[in-house]
Amino acid sequence: MIARIWSGESPLWLLLLPLSWLYGLVSGIIRLSYRLGIKRSWRAPVPVVVVGNLTAGGNGKTPVVIWLVEQLTARGIRVGVVSRGYGGRAEHYPLLLTSQTSTAEAGDEPVLIFQRTGAPVAVSPNRSEAVQSLLAAHPVQLIITDDGLQHYALARDKEIVVIDGERRFGNGWWLPAGPMRERASRLRSVDAVIVNGGVARAGEIPMRLSPGQAVNLLTGERRDVAQLPALVAMAGIGHPPRFFATLEQCGARLESRFPLADHQALSPERVEPLAALHQNLIMTEKDAVKCRAFARDNWWYLPVDAELSGERPEHLLQELLALVR
Repeated sequence: MIARIWSGESPLWLLLLPLSWLYGLVSGIIRLSYRLGIKRSWRAPVPVVVVGNLTAGGNGKTPVVIWLVEQLTARGIRVGVVSRGYGGRAEHYPLLLTSQTSTAEAGDEPVLIFQRTGAPVAVSPNRSEAVQSLLAAHPVQLIITDDGLQHYALARDKEIVVIDGERRFGNGWWLPAGPMRERASRLRSVDAVIVNGGVARAGEIPMRLSPGQAVNLLTGERRDVAQLPALVAMAGIGHPPRFFATLEQCGARLESRFPLADHQALSPERVEPLAALHQNLIMTEKDAVKCRAFARDNWWYLPVDAELSGERPEHLLQELLALVR
């Protein structure tokens, strides 16, 4: 239902417009207060790059963060990552991730980034505190924030916005009548716009999520998705249909599809019934980091990598390298 409202297909969005006007007014006042100096942003002693979006829901930010970390690390830059840690609740903040940190503490996306890249990661509702804890523990040269475009309390040197190329901005209205955290005009002030899927427009960087081989949660075995028996698929991400479509494009035989809420907590009681009768279960990598502690030998996940095309990605990387040099 919410997808139909935000896309404009359902006229119910009209009933929510007064709340959207209020949301837009409040968010506009907050941003203006920082621009006028009424509120002050904290500036880190190292460059800060924000990877965020204008809409609620999953747009592909985390694969972009992983891509940036890997690309910059390969060029000799020591990169750290900070995040709000949605879906997690730690006993104290800021929280520096270790190999023992659970998704219940830090949230699924920070744990995924930490496991995939090995980069130091810190989470806190106060991103400035997360940055300070990261700098106190690691000699990082550049900070990437996973989300936080609207967190103006932290000053930033570059802003990168990720857009879902298929859904884009829906009906264009602020929450809750539409999906927007900020209006599309905000794109004029950011440094780069990356479009995940769909058709990129002039000035935007095209991106697609490239799937790898399925990985067994218990054994680490890798196998082409098309070689697996019939699958039950689940996805707790912002837009589950994208994951299911990717599986089918890879030749997967899907018997059932279970879309879950983004950042939804997972437990054996929640997941095991989905793969009844010893069926093979496949999930996103973001779900897999929440299931490792109780995984079964017929559970798989499908990793994806961000692939950015054209000349602009290299130009973007050079701009980020220039911040450090």
